[in-house]
Amino acid sequence: MSQHGPRHPILSVAPERLHPTQLTVGRAEVAAKRAQWHALGAKKRKALIASHWFPGVLGPQGAVYIVDHHHFGLAMLLEGVERVPVIVQRDFSWLAPDTFWRTMEFNRWAHPYDDRGQRTDYAAIPSRLSELRDDPYRTLAARVREAGGCAKDATPYAEFLWADFFRARLKPAAVAKGGDKLLQRALLLAHGHDAGYLPGWSGLIE
Repeated sequence: MSQHGPRHPILSVAPERLHPTQLTVGRAEVAAKRAQWHALGAKKRKALIASHWFPGVLGPQGAVYIVDHHHFGLAMLLEGVERVPVIVQRDFSWLAPDTFWRTMEFNRWAHPYDDRGQRTDYAAIPSRLSELRDDPYRTLAARVREAGGCAKDATPYAEFLWADFFRARLKPAAVAKGGDKLLQRALLLAHGHDAGYLPGWSGLIE
């Protein structure tokens, strides 16, 4: 752990004290992570927590904001996990709130978009993981990636871009219903020319 040096201290933080940097998650993904957790014994649960370090930033008044792993964080909160490890990427605790959020977005560490894909004020970002809204299109984007429709990409908020792509092409009722038929439609769209601008696009299928 010393390889991270003094600029990247590791904190042990209760999940209820973690502050999100986005408005939504795919609740179905959270449920899947909880199911995986239930299938593990005590030793493997401990190992899983130890291997999932949350990248974080210290915000105003020393609050801990996570910039990734929101689904896992919410799952651990709902499962009653007492502590999770957070690697502090930057200390912005001395910034005023407006400056903090502008800086976070500039660094691509904040995603102030709601469950309709609309830009919001920073004040709309919830203060607790338990307040994150469900976005079924975000779940669909994850399902498409897992089914080979696109490659995992390191671009920040890549799956939100995919979610917005599907949001413009698939009706909410169909996405809420889910199922294999919806996934097949989404996979065809994911391999189409119109998706070529998205991170992780895997090309046309002849």
